[in-house]
Amino acid sequence: MKIFVTGGAGFIGSHAAIRLLDEGCSVHTVDKLTYAGRIENLGHHLSHPGHRFEQADIGDAARMQVLLSEFEPDVILHMAAESHVDRSIDSPQDFIETNITGTHTLLGCALNYWQSGEKPDTFKFIHLSTDEVFGALGQTGSFDENSPYRPTSPYSASKAAGDLLVKSYGTTYGFPAVIVHPSNTYGPRQYPEKLIPLMILNALEELALPVYGDGQQRRDWLHVDDHVEALWQIICRAPAGQSYCLGGGSDISNLEMVEALCACLDRLQPRSSGLKYRDLIKFVDDRPGHDFRYASSTEKIRIELGWSPSVSLEDGLEQTVAWYLGEQDRLRLLPARQRRGQGN
Repeated sequence: MKIFVTGGAGFIGSHAAIRLLDEGCSVHTVDKLTYAGRIENLGHHLSHPGHRFEQADIGDAARMQVLLSEFEPDVILHMAAESHVDRSIDSPQDFIETNITGTHTLLGCALNYWQSGEKPDTFKFIHLSTDEVFGALGQTGSFDENSPYRPTSPYSASKAAGDLLVKSYGTTYGFPAVIVHPSNTYGPRQYPEKLIPLMILNALEELALPVYGDGQQRRDWLHVDDHVEALWQIICRAPAGQSYCLGGGSDISNLEMVEALCACLDRLQPRSSGLKYRDLIKFVDDRPGHDFRYASSTEKIRIELGWSPSVSLEDGLEQTVAWYLGEQDRLRLLPARQRRGQGN
């Protein structure tokens, strides 16, 4: 199988590209290599005989058209995106350009390829969205594939717009697309602006652990290995025109997450002072429009594709913290770590 992966040098994208190569697929990875897209994320798989990497922008229609014509993919796995809510509040234009205009440009190229290619019955366009397009939940309930769109941040609004473009191509042109709505994904190689890696690295540098508001906002955490397994099942088995929610079944508050990370660090690398890492927690002003709670039902993908998360939050956090401990000297030098706000 030949798979064209956009955003393949990012966090989830690199995990997906590596898994696909390990499954025996031919993979053509494209990434613009902005601050969070790092070619090092692909490791030795960068030179895998079944892998081709190209630094390219999904908004460059001419380049995308050439690459698709040359590679002739069976599947496009569209993962390129601006994804950090805090950044979208400060600089929404980048999110409009990539998540809306870039997605539309890629869709147009993919439609041309599909209509003129030799694989109209097998080709599939998989669009990675987010559960944040559905807005916020109260104390109970969960999102599912029929939840109404109620985005509240420039990030989630830009992703919702991308989703609607994908849906419109399916309705108007019969374009074979699948949309995936994952919950908060975590694991090794996530850029340290997001909550988990930011807290780990701040703790190791004896910096404050900034928690928005009272820390009671709740998130459903999904390990990246489970996320990628779901994508593999969707690639292999999901019919066109479907959408799937992914969740880890780990609905906890942001404060509970930070405290869990602190406890894990206390076990793996205690502070030299003998104090606990949780003493570094600092409550800061909440961010504008902060959604209270996300949680997703995985009933549809479990019934239709047999997928369910397998990595417990405890095991996943232990593995993730251990990875960042091994990489802390290199990661603390990354250029975008000047932002010290909470990163979820």
